[in-house]
Amino acid sequence: MKEQQLIELIDELVKQPQESEWVEFKQNYHSAEEIGERISALSNGACIHNQAFGYLIFGVEDKTHIITGTTFKAKSTKKGNEELEHWLAQRLDPRIDFRIHEFAYDAQRNITLFVIPCAHNKPVDFLHTPYIRVGSITRKLSDFPEKERKIWRKSSKPYELEIAKDNLSASDVIRLLSTETYFDLMKLPYPSNQDGVIEKFINENLVVKSQGYAITNLGAILFAKNLTEFEGVQRKSVRVIVYKGKNKVETIREQIGVKGYALGFSGLVEWINSQLPANEEIGKALRTESRMYPEIAIRELVANALIHQDLSVKGFPMVEIFSDRIEISNPGNPLITPDRFIDSYISRNEKLADLMRRMGFCEEKGSGLDKVIFNNELYQLPPINVITDENRTRVTMYSYKKAE
Repeated sequence: MKEQQLIELIDELVKQPQESEWVEFKQNYHSAEEIGERISALSNGACIHNQAFGYLIFGVEDKTHIITGTTFKAKSTKKGNEELEHWLAQRLDPRIDFRIHEFAYDAQRNITLFVIPCAHNKPVDFLHTPYIRVGSITRKLSDFPEKERKIWRKSSKPYELEIAKDNLSASDVIRLLSTETYFDLMKLPYPSNQDGVIEKFINENLVVKSQGYAITNLGAILFAKNLTEFEGVQRKSVRVIVYKGKNKVETIREQIGVKGYALGFSGLVEWINSQLPANEEIGKALRTESRMYPEIAIRELVANALIHQDLSVKGFPMVEIFSDRIEISNPGNPLITPDRFIDSYISRNEKLADLMRRMGFCEEKGSGLDKVIFNNELYQLPPINVITDENRTRVTMYSYKKAE
């Protein structure tokens, strides 16, 4: 959100007759634990009251709703040696993608705002305990079983079908999304008018008819010309980091994707491959280079990281290149155990997976990892390693090791 939109949001929230289960006002910071409990409570309360978000606002007096301003800066506050935002995210389950905005309401008053997505399918816990607000008091959710049942009963849209940007015209949709990329990849003729483009995008759940038109998260994450135009999806940009040696001490370069996955995938894989070490081969006439890792394996693993990530939690797909290995990771733990990756297939993002397959970015169900393993062995590389920890899945490919 832009600063003016944030100011307008505060103006609307202070009009509430009182604090509620999804809105809380505070003047200054007391403790990290208190904020964690409030995030849990407000997320759960927003779910019960059919609100997309809960709000925790620092800089507003809770009784009068007078905007006083605050000295609290959440983004620079630490809990021990850890950044507060990261400390909170690590202790929430699920790790919801709350956002912190710090801005000047006017020349004298600063606001810190937590925008907290509503709970989906299950209550949000903080330190293994879910909370709820009752009036202006934060209580344990277990003390109110009827409220807990409401959260469990709530059915929610998958992340892919949530709205990324609303109140758009047809020309806005075409300005924000690379519609040509869709038709090119699907090998379909481009429609002769905007209505034909919009109709096809509605059929694919990339756009929905709303107040005007709305772009779904699926539409944005695949076809955005610039992901920074979509605040909720921007954090899913792919990051590639190249390190100097075998550890993370020194970074050579870092690249953060700004295009939707479909629009930027080929360039992403090409850039990753250009950063990988190569072996020089001398033929009869020419020197040629062969990559140390099979390109088809890199392509499949990157595609899998995009498709199988848990889009509902904090974090982004990441590729980390070391001198002796490449690590490709994504937020969320897999729905099946790693030892069943070859003979089982479950995707938590079916619509994303379906479109990426139809556009040719990855193999048919279940065959992608077979190709990774086959080509890894063909290059005589050590076995790949799959690790799931801290709500993240990481696949590592190792460079060739000479026999000692």
